[in-house]
Amino acid sequence: MKATSVLHPPLAARPIDRVELDYDARFLRRKLLRTVAGADLLVDLPKVTALSHGDALETEAGLIEIAAAAEPVLIVTGDLPRLAWHIGNRHTPCQIAPFHLVIRADHVLRAMLVGLGATVAEAHRPFTPEGGAYGPAQVMGHDHGHAHGSGQHHHHHG
Repeated sequence: MKATSVLHPPLAARPIDRVELDYDARFLRRKLLRTVAGADLLVDLPKVTALSHGDALETEAGLIEIAAAAEPVLIVTGDLPRLAWHIGNRHTPCQIAPFHLVIRADHVLRAMLVGLGATVAEAHRPFTPEGGAYGPAQVMGHDHGHAHGSGQHHHHHG
């Protein structure tokens, strides 16, 4: 199967299969993936695209749903507005829930958060961070750097 476009919820049709991808793997342009049912799926998008949990790839056979795979994360509780500010100030993707924050496992950030009085617990679960003011493709972890491709500019407003 080959996918050349992405659909966002609500989906018009029921997906026929799905792929489970961790946060980093959900940024893609051209890649061969294996679906949950074991089918090969060639993704060939026009540009690097940030896929979100619940999106779907359109193929000639039908829709392939994108699911966030479980990965090592940190569950952060404490003074959430203050902790979220420090996390955001480091350009770290963050999933925001009513009573906790979730970030990808990172020993440096863990030490910083504990130093700020947070309670931090390790977990292994799907990670679906906030997209941010500029859309999901602009909120990338430090390992992605700040090269956003041709014609895109990264501005900080404060």
